[in-house]
Amino acid sequence: MIPTSHAGPLEELQKALPAKVMNWTKAEEDQFYDSQTIFDYIDGAGEVYRAYNLQRCLSRRYVAPEGPALILDIFEMASSYDAFGVFTYDPDGDALPLGQGGVYRSGWLGFWKDRFFISLYADEETDAAIKALRELAGKLASLIKKEGPKPPILSRLPKKGLQAGSARYFHDHPVLNRHYFVSTENILHLGSQTEAVLSNYQLKEGAALVLLVKYPEADKAAEAYSSFLKHYLPDADPSGMAQLENKKWCGASVKGPFLAVVLEADSREIAANLLGQLIPKEK
Repeated sequence: MIPTSHAGPLEELQKALPAKVMNWTKAEEDQFYDSQTIFDYIDGAGEVYRAYNLQRCLSRRYVAPEGPALILDIFEMASSYDAFGVFTYDPDGDALPLGQGGVYRSGWLGFWKDRFFISLYADEETDAAIKALRELAGKLASLIKKEGPKPPILSRLPKKGLQAGSARYFHDHPVLNRHYFVSTENILHLGSQTEAVLSNYQLKEGAALVLLVKYPEADKAAEAYSSFLKHYLPDADPSGMAQLENKKWCGASVKGPFLAVVLEADSREIAANLLGQLIPKEK
């Protein structure tokens, strides 16, 4: 079960939001969107938030006598797991110590805390606008009183060689394909009931890309394992390993509700070692 947090509802955050930040003031009435109407607001990215169990979104616009408009969007997700997942969907930029993780790039600032993902955007990147974005973000982070847990599946990733900030948490295969294209078909049987994490590894022996999926039941994991070998790795040996056309190595292993896949590794040894850590053999 994915726990829900006890942070105040979106309306409580709304009441506490500052009406003014530096020279910027609230422009008009706030707008609310849910998982259906979010497409009316951000058509292109609406499906991404739905993929992470969006509950509601609050949007507010700030304007100044001189300077670009600032757009604040507060996305309330079903759990802190999904707020973290949205944050990992597109984390490029300069890291910021905001909430439970923040990033800034080219006039956009995002961070997550508890079950909320926050997006702040300036129509034009000016020094004053950047300062206002950071000030508003800091105030908002302090208004969200609690922190939420990260997905427990992250703790199953081997620590050695794991690249900091590389973990991408998600549920369905369109998100996986956005990070690493596997197939137009959902050959891994991903969906709302699965939890997955994709991570990069850099070892002294070479690099690897690892996918770990937790299914609701062991038989679902076994079915996904068979489907992956059939459609993606038909030349796999009895250990579930094969060399790809690009000379990288790929392998998969399953145990209980967990399926581990090394999508690419610089050597067979790296792939086998990581699979052994992700899915330990019976002693």
